[in-house]
Amino acid sequence: MEMNYTPRQIVAELDKYIVGQQEAKKMVAIALRNRWRAKQLPESVREEYVPKNILLIGPTGVGKTELARRLAKLMKAPFIKVEATKYTEVGYVGRDVDQMIRDLVENSVRMVKEEMLAAQEEKAMELANQRLLQILWPKKEDSAKGRKFNNPWEMLFNDSENEDINEAEEAKTPAEDPDMSEKRAAFYEKLKNGLMDSREIEIEVEEAPKGFTGMLTGSTPDELSSNFQDMMENIMPKKKRKRRTTVGNARKIFSQEEGQKLLDMDTVTEKAVELAEKEGIVFIDEFDKIAGNNGRSGADVSREGVQRDILPIVEGATVSTKYGPVKTEHILFIAAGAFHVSKPSDLIPELQGRFPIRVELNSLKQEDFKAILTTPEQALLKQYHMLLKADNVTIHFMEEAIDKIAELAYRVNNETEDIGARRLHTILEKLLQDISFNAPPAEPVDVTITAAMVESQLGDIVKDVDLSNFIL
Repeated sequence: MEMNYTPRQIVAELDKYIVGQQEAKKMVAIALRNRWRAKQLPESVREEYVPKNILLIGPTGVGKTELARRLAKLMKAPFIKVEATKYTEVGYVGRDVDQMIRDLVENSVRMVKEEMLAAQEEKAMELANQRLLQILWPKKEDSAKGRKFNNPWEMLFNDSENEDINEAEEAKTPAEDPDMSEKRAAFYEKLKNGLMDSREIEIEVEEAPKGFTGMLTGSTPDELSSNFQDMMENIMPKKKRKRRTTVGNARKIFSQEEGQKLLDMDTVTEKAVELAEKEGIVFIDEFDKIAGNNGRSGADVSREGVQRDILPIVEGATVSTKYGPVKTEHILFIAAGAFHVSKPSDLIPELQGRFPIRVELNSLKQEDFKAILTTPEQALLKQYHMLLKADNVTIHFMEEAIDKIAELAYRVNNETEDIGARRLHTILEKLLQDISFNAPPAEPVDVTITAAMVESQLGDIVKDVDLSNFIL
């Protein structure tokens, strides 16, 4: 999973999705590259290096969250976004700060599982096809293999005997089986090539496990339920139910089941914990909301408590999870906040020192709004174009119309609350409201959005500040 991007390459990738904010992109690119550089150090020195955590300062809607999310995707790193206001010190209502690390490890486990399942995809597909063949053209089983047990315990005691038989059977594919008739082998080839996919069959599928609420003690109710559920799954035989579906769909279901059986969960857990510890990124939003001036009472007491709870996690601690202990020393923490009311210096000194990289993101200008509408890979105008195209309405935006939308977004942000690029969503929804409502037309149509249309639809609302506050 290790990605070897230079800082310039990281910025170039981020440019595809985020407009402007070059200083912020440079700083996060350097921080990520330093992670790779640290891995090249001698082992005796490597453990001493800790990543330099980042504090992003800027108004909402300028790309702070998107920056962190795209970084994690680019580096194929486990990523979790949390809000600082959801956490509180022990004794107040809120979530335990350790939960952010547990959530990060869960994401890491999912990523490693997906990677290992992809590596086993071919084998899982072969096993799925063998199961389908047995349903569509059953083969006589030996007495030992076909024997039925009266109860689950008998099956457990005879497990080793059956394992040898099953392994011998699975070692050869139907095509390699000398006892297979030519007709059955030809049928199997048709099945593998998807020629039977539309045929309906009845299959047995494993039932999804239901949640448990046990009377066990532990760190959080979520973890208790999950641990209890895992324990019961290991003890109890899995229930199956019959389902009627197509061969093509059955192959997908069987392939997933067989893929899960091929997974070695000990290896998955080991890799996932290592990945979370060395590559994990935790994005803490609304960081300014927990900054309170020292010496105050009331709500600020709670805010400072949250900071003191977060501090050991950021400094480096060992968090207990269902997958084992996880060290946080090498996890990269990115905190973000508008800091309109409070300042970074209002954070407790120990926490300030743990975020040495400070980056200020700029408010968006009119040309930034235009670029957001048109240049990113998933630009807003492209999204609306594709959405309406699904209803046989093809919309085209004239250049002057795009300029007008950008101008209005910039003006409303200046005159009312500055919510950054999110303002564009509101303006476009209002602008295309009638077109969206009247779709689909009887015949496919082309609609050209002009500056005059933008002005007539939005001009009066923008001019009236009170109206803008409510509508835009």
